[in-house]
This record gives sequence, C-alpha cells and structure tokens, in this order.
Amino acid sequence: MRGEASRIADRVSRDSLAPRLRDSGEDAWRIGNELFTITNALDHNVQLERALTDPSRPVEDKVAVVKTLIGDEAHPLTMEIMSDLVARRWSRVSDIANATEDFGVDGMMYYADHTNTTLQVSIELAQLHSALLNLPVVRSKLYDTTVPAEARVKLLYSLIGNADFNKVTKRLAEHATCNLRNRRYLQTIQWLINKFSRHMGESMVTVTTAKPLSKKQVDKLIAIYSAKTGHPVHINSVVDPTVIGGMRIQVGDEVTDNTVVAQLQHLQRTVKATA
Repeated sequence: MRGEASRIADRVSRDSLAPRLRDSGEDAWRIGNELFTITNALDHNVQLERALTDPSRPVEDKVAVVKTLIGDEAHPLTMEIMSDLVARRWSRVSDIANATEDFGVDGMMYYADHTNTTLQVSIELAQLHSALLNLPVVRSKLYDTTVPAEARVKLLYSLIGNADFNKVTKRLAEHATCNLRNRRYLQTIQWLINKFSRHMGESMVTVTTAKPLSKKQVDKLIAIYSAKTGHPVHINSVVDPTVIGGMRIQVGDEVTDNTVVAQLQHLQRTVKATA
C-alpha cells in the first residue's frame, strides 16, 4: 500500500499529465512502451530508484539521471512524465516505479481509445484470465522467477496461439509476465481488467458456460449485475464445453462457480474427507 506522500505525488502527477497522454493519439503506444521499459529498469536497480527519489538531491540532478537513462530518442512526453515524477516526494523508493507503470498502462489504454479498441482489449484480457483459471501449472510458470523472462513470454504466446488478440492486449499480457513486479500473473491481469473497466465506466462480468448465452440470459445478467454493482456492466460470454452445465461468473476478484464440474469436484472432495 502506498503511503500518503506517494498517493499525493501520484494523483497530482496524473492530474497534470494524463490529459496530455490521452491527447497524444498514435504516440500513446510508443510512450506506453517506453514507460514499461523504464519500469523494468527501475525494478532491477534499487540504487537508481534511490537516486531518483532522494529528497535531498536537487531536482535538476535527478532530471539529468533520467535523461541519461532514457536517452535522446525517447518521446518528449515520456521525458516530461519522468521529470515530473522525480520532482515529487515518495513514501518508498519503489513507488516511483509503480507510478511509472501506471502511466505506461494509461498510455496503452489511451492508444486503445485512439484506435477504438478499448472494449475489445478489456474483453480479450478477460478471456485470457478465464482461460488461465483452469491452467494452474501454466499460471505458476508464467510468474516463476527462476524461469528467464524470454521463456515466460514464449510460454505466453504458445498459450495465446492463433488467437487474433489486439496488439495492446498482447503487449499488456507480455508486460505482465516479462516484468513480474512481485505479483502473481492472474493478479496482474485482473488489475488490468479493473483499470480498463474503471476507464470505461463499467464493470466486466465474465460468464463461462458450456453453450453460448441467449440474448435473454445476457439481458437478465446485465440487469442483475448492474443493480448489484450500481453502474453499467458488460457481459463477457466465454464458451467452455468442459464445464458441462451451469455458470461460472466472475466480477473483479469475486468468482461464483455453479458449474457441473465445480459441483462434481466439491462432491469428490466431500467423499474423500468423509472416507
């Protein structure tokens, strides 16, 4: 959890520069990628984090360090964002990397806005999350720190296969595994889904069934969960024949599993426990 100084620094910086990032259009893709690269550099160099967050060090010195870090080829707005961040006070040195990553995700969201694919990316992230729920071994490998980042990314793309995912979805999914940031993979994907949902002003409700939902079922689920959450929802319908029957519904971190498979697994555990 971020301390008060970091929360204030993050909020003020984002209030100041997020509109500029939103208006950067096509360049938001480049800026987001540059900020992800900087996040990775910060995460792997605590001395650099300390140098950029030291309150006793002149801001001009810290800006000079940033210029050395990102070079002359970086987008001017990337430099402006980092210059603003190093001028703030942070509760912990690692919080500047968190803020940099947040700006990177914002860049990806604003690029998705620019290309009219925001909802598509949100749905695809939910589909990836849903697919991984039944693949615990794959999940564990995606955030295994003993496995090189290149191998984890290769595993990710072998999982995605021929899925025609948007390039923003792929980049976010790749970022989640090549820069683990002490998080489990599903936790990061859910965090990204939540950010996109807040950005769109609606919640993502992922419903997994053995057969496609009818329009009547979708409308009913929208009514139920809009009333439950207090704001609009989008139903992401995932078809998985292996669930046999029933529904698995996920809203944020909350999962309600009423599928036949889940009930059979529960029955099996109960029998074993009483044997």
